Amino acid sequence: MSDSELTDTQEELAATKAELEQLQVSTADREARAAHLESELGDALAELATAQDTAKARDLELAGLGERAQTLEQQVQSATQRYREQALQQAPELPEELVTGDTVEEIDTALQRARETVSNVRGRLESEAQAGRVPAGAPPRSGPDLSAMSADEKIRFGLQQRSG
Repeated sequence: MSDSELTDTQEELAATKAELEQLQVSTADREARAAHLESELGDALAELATAQDTAKARDLELAGLGERAQTLEQQVQSATQRYREQALQQAPELPEELVTGDTVEEIDTALQRARETVSNVRGRLESEAQAGRVPAGAPPRSGPDLSAMSADEKIRFGLQQRSG
């Protein structure tokens, strides 16, 4: 081998060694990056597991709250019904059909409307009864009109009343 071939081969060897070193550095860098990404993946998986556990706990809590809300809704409906019944007992003149509602406020409004309706009907019935009423017996007797009599006539009338 000649010196020039040897020099060329040595240069190629040096270039190959430099390329090999560069590939080794790149590989080490990529391995470090892969290790870092695997670490981040592990952290993300741990966070995901924690989030899933939290979500399950919240789902259970939500189901419990839903049951509690349903129980409270039933209690409110029962209390509202008892309120309606109590109001109707205290006002027996109100027709039950006029007092409806799902809340205390609706029942209060219906009670007010029912009271107004009953009051209006009573007023009409009373005015109709008054219009059709005839007094019992003859009208009361009244004495003669003394304002049209003269003084002599008034004296005679008075004496007649006294004697009989």
